[in-house]
Amino acid sequence: FQAAVVQLTSSSDAEANWRTSEALIREAAAAGATFISTPENTPYLGPHEEKTRRAEPLDGPTCERFAALARELGIHLLLGSFAERSDDPRRCYNTSVLFGPDGSRLASYRKIHLFDVDVSPEVRFTESETVTSGAEPVTASTELGVVGLTVCYDLRFPGLYQELRRRGAEMITVPSAFTARTGRDHWHTLVRARAIETQCYVMAAAQHGRHDDGGIRESYGHSLIVDPWGEIVAEVGEGTGSARAGIDLERVEDVRRAIPVADHARW
Repeated sequence: FQAAVVQLTSSSDAEANWRTSEALIREAAAAGATFISTPENTPYLGPHEEKTRRAEPLDGPTCERFAALARELGIHLLLGSFAERSDDPRRCYNTSVLFGPDGSRLASYRKIHLFDVDVSPEVRFTESETVTSGAEPVTASTELGVVGLTVCYDLRFPGLYQELRRRGAEMITVPSAFTARTGRDHWHTLVRARAIETQCYVMAAAQHGRHDDGGIRESYGHSLIVDPWGEIVAEVGEGTGSARAGIDLERVEDVRRAIPVADHARW
């Protein structure tokens, strides 16, 4: 089947974000993609305190919109992440949601690893001020295969990806808003490494460009689909757009048979 990763420059204008993401999803589906992923923070990427105030439940209007679009197009659609309401009024969850072709919610994953970093004056951020961490790895068994769900900063923690592999993942999603500074040095290496280590397809839809969140966020872009050998089979580059690639789960079986790392692992 064909998969697509959608690349956006989301802002604080939720309606504009929806119009752009809807158009790109429709375009990818019309070109034959039956599994489509959007980036982290697709519906909103503006001031972070406002994000918490806008947080919704899983059955709120944002998820309903994406579910209806998946149903209309008959596709598997990953809402890369949105602000899910939590019990803490000061913080929300950063939640990725997978919808099936009938519009049903197949899985939801709350980002476990939060981006609390002090890399430079340009990359200084404390996600935990407005987001509360999830606790459980998540996989979803679909008619296309087993999908493992992660979000952005999770990419730096290979133990989570090994756990998804142990739970049967054949494909792993990494919707992201990687910073331009860290993305230049680490993005391609990390995405390829997670694919090589787990011998899974990795679909990493990304935000790109500068967002109106107070000037602190510029995202790297370069949305990727990487095969289980670690080869980049699709890439958006810069700007808004999408990229497609064929997903062949026999390729996963072949790579795992050739180099059976799961059988050889000692810890």
